[in-house]
Amino acid sequence: MNAAPTPNLMIQTITRIITLTALSIGIAHAAPYAVGSKVESFTAKDQHEVAFTFKPAETKFLLISHDMETGKKANAALTALGKDFLGTKKAVYVANIHGMPGVGRMFAMPKMKKYVHRIILGDDAALIARFPEQKDKVTVLRLADGKVAAIGYWSPGAEPLDGVLK
Repeated sequence: MNAAPTPNLMIQTITRIITLTALSIGIAHAAPYAVGSKVESFTAKDQHEVAFTFKPAETKFLLISHDMETGKKANAALTALGKDFLGTKKAVYVANIHGMPGVGRMFAMPKMKKYVHRIILGDDAALIARFPEQKDKVTVLRLADGKVAAIGYWSPGAEPLDGVLK
């Protein structure tokens, strides 16, 4: 005959479950990058569904747009700068599409394919959460040896990107 679990055993078990859950959430949602942080490599697809591997040691600037409206302004500015601008600056542009509903993607993806510059699609919540954010601005991480050397913000349409990429 099995004995019923004691209240103490049940409390200990529940406490362990809560502790492990909290620890796993903390690991999954690491703090945003700060100056001095080592930037992790990641893989994603671009707007043409071509695989891309981000290599921090080979990148000087990482630009991240966090919302659709800012992304539209950034894409307009990057288009005006030409297809090769990002490459000559050793810059990578990531657009946050995580949370975009399927209907929105159905309309957004064909538009993104028309841009001449490469747009890396940030579709992973944990990846996007690592980038600091300011409302209505593109986050610009300046990297050196794979680490964050500086964090800046660009207001596309209101200021030239050249001034930010220094």
